[in-house]
Amino acid sequence: MRLGQRKGQNIASLALALVTMTAAAPATAQQPAADLFPAAVLDVVPPSARVRGVPGTMSVQPRDCRPQPVSAIRRRIVDVAVQEWGFFGFRTAAPADDGANDAPDDGGRRRLRLPPAEAARVAASIAGYWAVTAEGSWIVARQNGRWNGPDGLAARWNAPWSAAFISWVMCEAGLSATAQFQRAVAHHTYIDQALRHRDGVASQAAFIAYDAGESAIEPGDLLCSSRRPVYRTLADRRRQLGVGARSHCDIVVKVDEGGQRVFAIGGNVRGVVSLKELPAVRQPGKALAAHTGNDERPIFAHLKLRY
Repeated sequence: MRLGQRKGQNIASLALALVTMTAAAPATAQQPAADLFPAAVLDVVPPSARVRGVPGTMSVQPRDCRPQPVSAIRRRIVDVAVQEWGFFGFRTAAPADDGANDAPDDGGRRRLRLPPAEAARVAASIAGYWAVTAEGSWIVARQNGRWNGPDGLAARWNAPWSAAFISWVMCEAGLSATAQFQRAVAHHTYIDQALRHRDGVASQAAFIAYDAGESAIEPGDLLCSSRRPVYRTLADRRRQLGVGARSHCDIVVKVDEGGQRVFAIGGNVRGVVSLKELPAVRQPGKALAAHTGNDERPIFAHLKLRY
């Protein structure tokens, strides 16, 4: 499936026309996976270009993040996220789903393993997400052991990759300096960076942290929830700044003010790159605030892109 070919085409508008269509379909529906745009339409280095080899012998190939004009970054964040969503087949997920859905449950049972053919198709892309993080080389090397094990190509990733996905999107969007965005394997790293910016410390950070409903949500922003521990406000996280936490962030790609809903894309959601339709409410005197509908996984942080 192709989203479009014309040079200079408004990729976000074209692709996001599919958001409403997809959201209206049953949650189990899946579109055919989309081809990546040619570079003449969307100049993105595919994540697969950051690795070499096949599953079982794959290795990371270091490659810098290319800076972009600040005026282009918000649009690029949306375009890059939407393209990856299409590559994974335009999957949808429930508002409260996060990277934990791809982990063993409390009984030790495994969840959400992709069919071998699909796992093989997306393996280099997921490895490429890891490649922009400091830990990417050894995580991909460790994954080779799993691919060479009894589960073969169907082996799950050895670590949740949702933060690596966000890190790669920000890299390709043009946030090349770590002072702008701290690429990491855990969401709390860049949540804390945005929170420090709010507190007047990380002045070069591209994102600034707000509580839900404190500032208007825009495409390109990040919405973050937590599940262990459960944070409900920035103040909760501020008391544990720098401490590890099981959290998850999604990239806002569309805001429907009239319909009171926010569309967001995240990685490792139901094991793939997925789209969520988040319900939203507006309290008197506040901006529209998205929520997950699950009191144990509330959206506690809105990371607003400054550009």
